Amino acid sequence: MSQLALNTLQAALGHTFREQQLLVKALTHSSLAYEQTLEGRQAEGSNGLREEDNEQLEFLGDAVLGLVVAEILFRRFPDLHEGEWTRLRASMVSRRHLAQVASVLDLGSYLRLGRGEERGGGRKKSTLLANCVEAIIAALYLDGGLTPVEAFVNEHVVAPYVNDLRQALDHGISLGDHKTALQELLQAKKTGPPDYVLKAESGPDHRKRFLVEVRVAGSGPRAIARGVGTTKKRAEQEAARRAFEKLRKQSAAAEPVVEGNGS
Repeated sequence: MSQLALNTLQAALGHTFREQQLLVKALTHSSLAYEQTLEGRQAEGSNGLREEDNEQLEFLGDAVLGLVVAEILFRRFPDLHEGEWTRLRASMVSRRHLAQVASVLDLGSYLRLGRGEERGGGRKKSTLLANCVEAIIAALYLDGGLTPVEAFVNEHVVAPYVNDLRQALDHGISLGDHKTALQELLQAKKTGPPDYVLKAESGPDHRKRFLVEVRVAGSGPRAIARGVGTTKKRAEQEAARRAFEKLRKQSAAAEPVVEGNGS
């Protein structure tokens, strides 16, 4: 990667790295590290160490991100309770949200990918982009401590989105963690916890589809909603989203209408 590209990215991140190799490592996908290591062994006939990639940084970045987002929300919205903070934080650190942050920063153009991943459209894959954001957060932390992390997270992860998410929360709209939202709604109704049942799997191993039903106490053996996804977890989230919206509409319809006295 050219120094010009590194300088451009550092300007976008708002931090100049003392140890720029940390940033390079955060941008390096395991596919490139594997290819370079394999080619090095073939050329030299040695068993050299594998080139570093960003997988370990992702682990640290995930933990640091969760801490920083939690503190920002805690200070910004002191009127919320723990469940609401949890839902906001879950939305902020979700893979979908981090991929959106990466897209705004154009991180895909800076990723260091192996040839196979490059051909497979890796620069646009949500998982790779989200992982890169976490790795960059870890690199910022290791290079400069919490200060550059807090500035980056507030500017790019939280501030552009948090007001809309808070408004959605206030209006009872389900955020990204639909299972948590559904459970909280059922708790408020003094109903038992939801039960997720895997009903069907289809498709080849690389393109699985899962069908999940969600049931709640009082609804009998019938499902109140179904969800389909490429993983069981995603199918459960979709089922929870549909169930939440259905129950919320039923509650709204059951509320008594207060009419004026005509005076």
